Amino acid sequence: MVFLFLLLLISVTCASALEACPKCGSTNVPYPLSTNTNCGNPKYRVYCNNKILEFMSTEGFNYKILSINPSAHKLTISPPVIQENSCQSSDLAFGGLKLDENSPFNISSHNTVMLLNCSENILLSPLNCSSNSLCRQFEEKVVEGSGCKNTLCCTYLKDSAMTSHRIRVRVGGCTAYTSVVDLKPGDSVESWNYGIELQWLPPN
Repeated sequence: MVFLFLLLLISVTCASALEACPKCGSTNVPYPLSTNTNCGNPKYRVYCNNKILEFMSTEGFNYKILSINPSAHKLTISPPVIQENSCQSSDLAFGGLKLDENSPFNISSHNTVMLLNCSENILLSPLNCSSNSLCRQFEEKVVEGSGCKNTLCCTYLKDSAMTSHRIRVRVGGCTAYTSVVDLKPGDSVESWNYGIELQWLPPN
């Protein structure tokens, strides 16, 4: 009898752990994302702060979650704010975006990343740092990028040849960045979809 009770308790606990978490403000939190220990899968941790759903980097910086596509195992987070007149990302002190390599999340290959206010050492890289690089359009046509004008900037598509767990900024390197998801050739600046798309491996 006790054995049956324990078996029932374990099955109920497992079932409740598979449940989706309650909404965070107006945002649905689909399984396996988890805002607490009583719902979702704790490996897929996100945070509900003042009714805003956020993703935390390994360094402890929070990024607002803009959208979630559970069937594609993807979510999009907001790029950090570029501080006015300084051309520094708000996560500069954290070294930019860094994900735990052992977590189920990684940065997808659908992100066009623009590094801003870079040192000349970046010219040794294969990135597009030319005068027709898309980051120039960001600086010239977007208010947030205007503080980065007349500095060296570079653009690249995040692909499998690079680390899929980091977008790095640092003093002495590049001090700011932004990212656009699913950028198509010829897209106007006004139509750019700003964000950093993350993908996750589904639970076993």
